[in-house]
Amino acid sequence: MTERKKPVVAITRRLPQPIEQRMGELFDVSLNAGDVPMTQPELVAAMRRVDVLVPTVTDRIDRSMIAQAGNQLKLIANFGNGVDNIDVEAAHARGIFVTNTPNVLNEDTADMTMALILAVPRRLVEGGSRLISGERWAGWSPTWMLGRRLTGKKLGIVGMGRIGTAVARRAKAFGLEIHYHNRHRVSPKTEAELGATYWDSLDQMLARMDIVSVNCPSTPATYHLLSARRLALMPAQAFIVNIARGEIIDQQALVKLIEEGRIAGAGLDVFEGEPAIDRRLMKLAEEHRVVLLPHMGSATIEARIDMGEKVIINIRTLMDGHRPPDRILPGQG
Repeated sequence: MTERKKPVVAITRRLPQPIEQRMGELFDVSLNAGDVPMTQPELVAAMRRVDVLVPTVTDRIDRSMIAQAGNQLKLIANFGNGVDNIDVEAAHARGIFVTNTPNVLNEDTADMTMALILAVPRRLVEGGSRLISGERWAGWSPTWMLGRRLTGKKLGIVGMGRIGTAVARRAKAFGLEIHYHNRHRVSPKTEAELGATYWDSLDQMLARMDIVSVNCPSTPATYHLLSARRLALMPAQAFIVNIARGEIIDQQALVKLIEEGRIAGAGLDVFEGEPAIDRRLMKLAEEHRVVLLPHMGSATIEARIDMGEKVIINIRTLMDGHRPPDRILPGQG
């Protein structure tokens, strides 16, 4: 019997060693040994020769690139929870499957969201930096490094999906009141478990919250969902945390409001136009008015391995003639 040919797979960034090893055993794999984001021509060249492309959030796969893909390209298996970096509609029109890696990042991302919810009001980064700045610490003082208590504060969650719900469970344990805005109301059971209040109007919720956590996906409908107008509704003592996608917040408007003291501060793990970070935002971080992290919300060894295993399952399922379990259709994500 003739041995079946292995699918040709291109991986655009370095993945955890166990995942690369397993892919090397199962597929005819080309790796990105330098771990530098591939250029658009390099991505197009890969799409012309491989059966499967495994991109990440750093790779923009747009309509013009998909139009140049070879007929042999059957699958774009995104190594990530979202697919906002891929033109799913264009891929679907070409008969190319698109998959993602859902439901393996929820807990890790919620942990990091909760870490920012703690870090910003309690000034954790600022306090720690004072000890290593070279400035002598004079010792404990009743009025030094005062932050804000969490217990009893209102947390407004924008996007009550799996990650938003996981954030709510953590926040409830810290004594925060849970409020949320979502496309669809969660089940009465979940609302009762969390003591959560649903707001049909995002505007009305924002105007009443002490902390706002952005946990919705990035779609055309959520681009600048937190616009300049909506951000201006927030109370001056409120904080905002974003660990979803930078484009959901009008970043320039947020910077201006923090500079003017009309929002107390922010904790951001994602940015518009990343990896470039706005100079004014960096200045606010130096002044300890915002906490910035380098897109590390899901950065655990366990999460990355789980993501890789999902990619492998999607590739093997499609190559075995079946529909991959994490297929994304136009309008999803």
